[in-house]
Amino acid sequence: MATHIGLIGGGNISDTHARAARAIPEVEIAAIYGTNPDKLAMLCREHGGRPYQDFEAFLAHRPMGLVAIGSPSGLHAAHGIAAAQRGLHVLTEKPIEINTTRADALIEATQRHGVKLGVIFQDRVKPGIRQLNDWISAGLIGKPLLADARVKWYRPPDYYSQSRWRGTLALDGGGALINQAIHTVDLLLWLLGDVVRVRSRTATALHKIEVEDTALAILEFSSGALGVLQATTAAYPGYPRRLELTGSEGTVILEHDRIVAANLRNPPPGFSEGAAPDENQSATSPVVSDVRGHQTIFEDFLQAIENNTLPVCDGRDGRRSIAIVEAIYRAAHNSVSESVVQGSSELA
Repeated sequence: MATHIGLIGGGNISDTHARAARAIPEVEIAAIYGTNPDKLAMLCREHGGRPYQDFEAFLAHRPMGLVAIGSPSGLHAAHGIAAAQRGLHVLTEKPIEINTTRADALIEATQRHGVKLGVIFQDRVKPGIRQLNDWISAGLIGKPLLADARVKWYRPPDYYSQSRWRGTLALDGGGALINQAIHTVDLLLWLLGDVVRVRSRTATALHKIEVEDTALAILEFSSGALGVLQATTAAYPGYPRRLELTGSEGTVILEHDRIVAANLRNPPPGFSEGAAPDENQSATSPVVSDVRGHQTIFEDFLQAIENNTLPVCDGRDGRRSIAIVEAIYRAAHNSVSESVVQGSSELA
């Protein structure tokens, strides 16, 4: 039997969701909700599904078993809660929401109505990153000591000026940190564990937006490791994300989502730097050309529904990165160190 998916949002990321979902056998796009009729019509022509500009009518469409949310970040909870109330499973784009209060409300609603909640952090399923996670788990880098994460990307002025929500507090929740660097925040947490304290500075260095386009944070992990995170959308022309992890047994460097160096005291057998880099040009463009990561996330979420297991990133796990982002913003605003109780929630 076919799986019928509804898409919430009419922008570039919903096109990504549609292409990723349709690459899976027996998956169909049932309906698409959006506010721009032209974009909505184009998506439906290309991917199928019935167009809706009425959200309630969209939610009532059947057959439809789950929704993929690609609306502005500040609407994820409202859209997800409404879907959960109608018995629909919820897979939402990163970030789960723009603050932990709304994230908690979404988590609680999906639990109360007995539906699955997943957050799209496709970097977790990329081969080079999974390999690095395996090496850390196996102790190949030893005790983690230092992390250096750089998201030095570029977005032209019209990326913000032609959008009603990007770069706004109300719908984006912030700028380069919560939108572009959220994947890297999640990655640091996934690889190195909880962050307990942050210091930070933010600036609006280039773009005419009400939030930051540049952020710098010093992170203290519960393990004792220290990290530096740089995030910007003002670094012309844009450079591949780079992550350097140093432990007591050596250093591993990840660039463009592949391992480019592994200088370890006890290197893993058969290590090769020849793996292909990620094909998406995230450093310079928001458009996702290679949807294989998203496809894997969709496949994992469908398996979680079928087998009643946790998806690769569930709501509670997705909440962790927002807790860190909130702490970084508070520390930047208050110019003092900000403590973080990782994973804290009224639901815990």
